[in-house]
Amino acid sequence: MIKLFVGLGNPGPEYEATRHNAGFWWIDALARDWKLNLVPERSYHGLAARTNIGGQSVWLLEPQTFMNLSGKSVGALARFFKIAPEEILVVHDELDVVPGQAKLKFGGSHAGHNGLRDIHAQLGTGDYWRLRLGIGHPGVKSEVINWVLKKPLKEQREAIEDAIVRTLHAAPALVAGEMEKATLIIHTSKPPRPKPPRREPGDGGTPATA
Repeated sequence: MIKLFVGLGNPGPEYEATRHNAGFWWIDALARDWKLNLVPERSYHGLAARTNIGGQSVWLLEPQTFMNLSGKSVGALARFFKIAPEEILVVHDELDVVPGQAKLKFGGSHAGHNGLRDIHAQLGTGDYWRLRLGIGHPGVKSEVINWVLKKPLKEQREAIEDAIVRTLHAAPALVAGEMEKATLIIHTSKPPRPKPPRREPGDGGTPATA
């Protein structure tokens, strides 16, 4: 089960609406859903909230260390409360996924993401869960830094917000450790198409009324 939900971003109003802060947006939305207030926790170098679900403590965390030192915050909280890496979900912006889509994965490399890089270093492993919120790619590697530190276009922000709303439905499954169910919810980018009307055998193709 997931005991620690982490959203990555940079602190400060100048970064609040930038693509790199998509992880913060997700945690903010989850906190609203769960009616929690994130408060400064100096011991964990971040904004945090704790709740109890099914007799188990569950934490929300937004590191306030700047992106490249995210692991300092995650590692401090995880070590103190003895939360294993596989019980951690890190929500972050993802260049290789288009806005409006999200991907859940376990383990793997940090793929150059500075927040993940530091979390890898602090936890001593990459074996934790990630929720990758698509922000799209500028198309040129040299533009990546400017891209992530700028605000998305209106339609891109709306697509990211739609993905956040949809993926929040997976939170109960994530807490319960139902990772296959959570994956299905998260990877469904559009609502399923309605089934055609049921037809009775031999009715000549007329839709059934019951």
